Amino acid sequence: MTRFELMVEDHVKQEADDLFASLGLDTATAIQIFLRASIARAGIPFSVAHYELPEDLMEAVRDSRTGKNLHGPFSSAEAAVASMLED
Repeated sequence: MTRFELMVEDHVKQEADDLFASLGLDTATAIQIFLRASIARAGIPFSVAHYELPEDLMEAVRDSRTGKNLHGPFSSAEAAVASMLED
């Protein structure tokens, strides 16, 4: 089994933990459900068309699609993190 870390804002993590607990789940199980549903549907398992993403996230999406402002490949995770922390 693989382990990974996910960085989210503290309040988002707490709200998610509270929500999933109210459903009888822990957050790790909820994430596994999301991943398995994504695989089964070969995509995001819900519509995202009506969600507005913050502009900085939309800019990152546009950059990734056009190949702009991208860095890497990196030789290690530490090198990738160091690149993200640069101003």
